[in-house]
Amino acid sequence: MEAKGVRLMASGEIILQSTITCPECGGKSTETMPTDSCQWYWECPHCGALLRPKEGDCCVFCSYGDVPCPPVQESGESCCGG
Repeated sequence: MEAKGVRLMASGEIILQSTITCPECGGKSTETMPTDSCQWYWECPHCGALLRPKEGDCCVFCSYGDVPCPPVQESGESCCGG
């Protein structure tokens, strides 16, 4: 199963940077994703909105980022059963 938006590097390395787009203000911020946990909350540095994952997504990177979290990149499945 291929995860949405997966962009592995040619060498097969996991991408650790994702640009989150805030649905409230449209602001973008490039963040480093944790490799050993899900990030369930993210505060937009532009407007202060507190983002949570959309239903069915395991983390804010999978919901609002341009690259899904590392566990999803590796397996193509939710890392937290979300």
